[in-house]
Amino acid sequence: MRSNRAKVRAGVSMAATLPMIAGALALGIPAAQAADSPARDVLKGSKPLWATAKADKGAASNGAQVKARVYLAGKDAAGLAAYAKAVSDPNSPAYGKFLSAKKAEARFGATKAQVSAVKSWLKASGLEVTEVTAHYVTVSGDVAAAEKAFGTQLHNFAKGSKTYRAPAQTASVPAGLRGAVLTVTGLDNAPHKSSHHDQLPPPDAVFKNAGPFSSYYGSNIASTLPDAYGHKIPYAVKGYTGKQLRAAYGAGTYTGKHVRVAITDAYASPTIAFDAGKYAQKNGDAAWKAGQLHQVLPKNYTKTEECGAAGWYGEETLDVEAVHAVAPNADVTYVGAASCYDDDLLDSLSKIVDNHLADIVSNSWGDIEANQTPDLAAAYDQVFQLGAVQGIGFYFSSGDNGDEVANTGTKQVDTPANSAWVTAVGGTSLAVGKGDTYQWETGWGTEKATLSPDGKSWNGFPGAYTSGAGGGTSKTVPQPYYQKNVVPKALATANNAAGNRVVPDIAAIADPNTGFLVGQTQTFPDGSEKYSQYRIGGTSLAAPVIAAVQALAQEARDGKALGFANPAIYAKYGKKGVFHDVTDNPTGSGLAVARLDFANGFDAADGLLTSVRSLGKDSSLSAVKGYDDVTGVGSPANGYVQSYRKH
Repeated sequence: MRSNRAKVRAGVSMAATLPMIAGALALGIPAAQAADSPARDVLKGSKPLWATAKADKGAASNGAQVKARVYLAGKDAAGLAAYAKAVSDPNSPAYGKFLSAKKAEARFGATKAQVSAVKSWLKASGLEVTEVTAHYVTVSGDVAAAEKAFGTQLHNFAKGSKTYRAPAQTASVPAGLRGAVLTVTGLDNAPHKSSHHDQLPPPDAVFKNAGPFSSYYGSNIASTLPDAYGHKIPYAVKGYTGKQLRAAYGAGTYTGKHVRVAITDAYASPTIAFDAGKYAQKNGDAAWKAGQLHQVLPKNYTKTEECGAAGWYGEETLDVEAVHAVAPNADVTYVGAASCYDDDLLDSLSKIVDNHLADIVSNSWGDIEANQTPDLAAAYDQVFQLGAVQGIGFYFSSGDNGDEVANTGTKQVDTPANSAWVTAVGGTSLAVGKGDTYQWETGWGTEKATLSPDGKSWNGFPGAYTSGAGGGTSKTVPQPYYQKNVVPKALATANNAAGNRVVPDIAAIADPNTGFLVGQTQTFPDGSEKYSQYRIGGTSLAAPVIAAVQALAQEARDGKALGFANPAIYAKYGKKGVFHDVTDNPTGSGLAVARLDFANGFDAADGLLTSVRSLGKDSSLSAVKGYDDVTGVGSPANGYVQSYRKH
């Protein structure tokens, strides 16, 4: 399951998705402002692509209200990007020479003079300054004042079946503020809606898996069901637990001791401490110690209905339990956003960076690249760069809809996983055998066919595509240096002869048919709220698993922070025993599992649904030998964690 910033997709045993677009950052200078005229500096990307002349419905009312964020560029935006690259590159003399949060702010943050100048300009335009943080100035006011401040008219534009306000020309700032303003968000109001302070809803309705199950991959063969790919197939696993995942990814004796991991999602499960504790007790994980799990939450929550707040409880639960299962001694801090909108998610990421709450940050949310705008990409990348100079690495799930064609009609990647400054985590189907032995992995991609009425065949085998690991080539982010000479040229140049960012970077278990067992308090049909366990997957699982493996690697490195991990990950590519080279057909014959589901999602009262789920069938994406756009460089092998040891 992967949560989408704009909405949460239900479907507990399946998967979800992410939104946003990457800006003009290729481990270089953040979206710069180009001089448009002697008097104004353009804020690139502030006019959305959908605000076309054809869609223009005329000027917005002068009295309509605008709420915007003016992001501050800081005193040395180019220097920030350069230093973030230097401390992250194993070949750089500055590698690992991280700054404290205080020193990073002093060196790269906005000066008092810059903040004062920005505030004066906004107030002089008739806007009211409502909040000032280290990263942005929030303003509110009417359309007329916003037009005066940003040098553009605000018009109404048709977008699909709805109409939204947006700049008719690219916004700009006075030339005297050159270098002080990074970007502005909020001038367009799609899809932002008025909000109010909400209370969190109760947990979602209970979901349970029907058996029979395999306890490990292949332990229970579906001998009475039809063959698939010429042979009998096993029942899906009940759900792997920490012991099995630790063995599969080479944890050894490492437990993440003294390493801090943060998790971001929206909202907060009111039962997380109870659920995480009970899950560890029931499934053989180390008991949580006092003070090992923390929460950093906003004062108020908004858009709970629009964002499906209760759907995020399962996301948080999965992330917390997966990190603890793989790195049982790591310190875990959950940072909840007030809503699933970008401004609030950015605030959560900024809290981690500003207070250095952790060195490793797992993020199981996002959106399609087409929904991202360069202004937001610049704001996100600035946070990622500020994290990198402090030794903080961000890990984002790559998405659960493969190439996104089935979901959106357009081949594209997801964001913020497309950022050149984060580690994009792809997904696999994982086979852990008897005695917790690693057997193989495929790229996660599912085709589903149902059992025929007579029980003798699978209808339309192998069936229709349902979900799979997100990946592919960005249309907006240039190729980062660390992918050169590793990512095949055909992938890098798929959208641009100069080369673009390809995702993912690394991968781990994601297929919900070979998924992870999670425990959560849910609402039962009689209205009671009780703890229950179910199998779950998605790159929402892969991201916290990789974050936990990175915690083990940091421990192996004597606690020294790994920082932004991509340059080091790609530097290890090709070294013996470090990565599992994941392909779609590791056994030489087609792979599938049999799965039974309750028709009502809870019990057998309304019957059972029997299906076959094929493995390694990810839309148009393929896991092949070497780097690929389903699993990146592969998954961590036995030598991965050990490779970080200081020799």
